Amino acid sequence: MQISLYDMAVAYQIFDSPLFFLVLMNKKDIHLDLLRKLEAKPEYTQRELSQEMGVSLGKINYCMKKLVEKGWIKLSSFRHHPQKVNYIYLLTPKGIEQKTRLTFSFLTTKLEEYEKLKNEIGKLKQDAKKFQSEQK
Repeated sequence: MQISLYDMAVAYQIFDSPLFFLVLMNKKDIHLDLLRKLEAKPEYTQRELSQEMGVSLGKINYCMKKLVEKGWIKLSSFRHHPQKVNYIYLLTPKGIEQKTRLTFSFLTTKLEEYEKLKNEIGKLKQDAKKFQSEQK
């Protein structure tokens, strides 16, 4: 699915929220974001991840289960309090490798988007100059 810059700008105006762009995140983007966050802070709770990423707790839970199933992260428990079990999420070697692949893919996509955006801005500048010269 291709979304034009114009469509994104219109949708942003309609929804009037920076969280709108999180809706556009695909599965790979969410997995990469989760892997990056868990690598930096393995003791994140799913609720904290949900709040920080602006996605539902159910979506985080689903993605975390998938990452465990794929063998990209492993779940370890520990106790801070005798009656409460806490968990940490550790990236496995496979998870670190996949994070690297996802990072390169993400970077490639963003560089392509940057080039398209740069071209679009150039066209808009030309249109603006043309409009200004016609107004004189």
